[in-house]
Amino acid sequence: MPTVQLDTSGADGVAVVRLDRPERLNAVTAELVDDLLAALDAVAARTDIRVVVLTGGGRAFCAGHDLKEPLPEGDSRPRLERLQDVTRRLRGLPQPVVAAVHGYAIGAGAEFALGCDLVVAADDAVFAFPEAGLGLSVTGAASRLLPLLVGPLKAKELMLLGERVDAAAAAELGLVNRVVPRDELDAHVTELTAELAGKPARSVTLAKRALDHGIDTAVETVLELEVTHALLTEHTPEMEKSAEEFRSR
Repeated sequence: MPTVQLDTSGADGVAVVRLDRPERLNAVTAELVDDLLAALDAVAARTDIRVVVLTGGGRAFCAGHDLKEPLPEGDSRPRLERLQDVTRRLRGLPQPVVAAVHGYAIGAGAEFALGCDLVVAADDAVFAFPEAGLGLSVTGAASRLLPLLVGPLKAKELMLLGERVDAAAAAELGLVNRVVPRDELDAHVTELTAELAGKPARSVTLAKRALDHGIDTAVETVLELEVTHALLTEHTPEMEKSAEEFRSR
């Protein structure tokens, strides 16, 4: 079964990309990354799709890396760069991407949201960047995108302490654009995407590219640095201890 579902049957040229490992709160595995990239590539090839929604099935958007899945042995760089391709694809799509976040958006899940153009959060959403406390490293350009949104000092606080941030606080920090009641999330996102889809597609694409242009060179630099840091933290005693503690829960 695919771990990501792509629905292009909706009206107004809106595609919905849904992470679909609800039993694991859509935690990230290599298979999920492959399926997500395939869905984003399929969207990129469609000229009739004008807006993309990234969301999660079940009780969460994405709970981060699945620490119950042991890391594969061997060279980790291709796997890490494959994960980073999610950020590249999201930012490289001509269509605007709206993250519809509910429940957990932790670690890689929070990084997926950062890679989108707009973020609408349900009032039960929780964001966190716990990698440092788990003996890991961020990998989705969070080291560049997070300071842009919340400022350098707050970004360091979020990444060094790994504290969880609820939806209201995330809105105050600038991590999300809007917060809505959980039972109104789908309707609000539908209204927002219909508004976006009604605008001239070329103008929307150019606006997205212009706004990202000054960021993207630095994003590529930090993606490489993050891979280097991730390779330094993998299979260390600290990382293995954190993963083992998580698996025993």
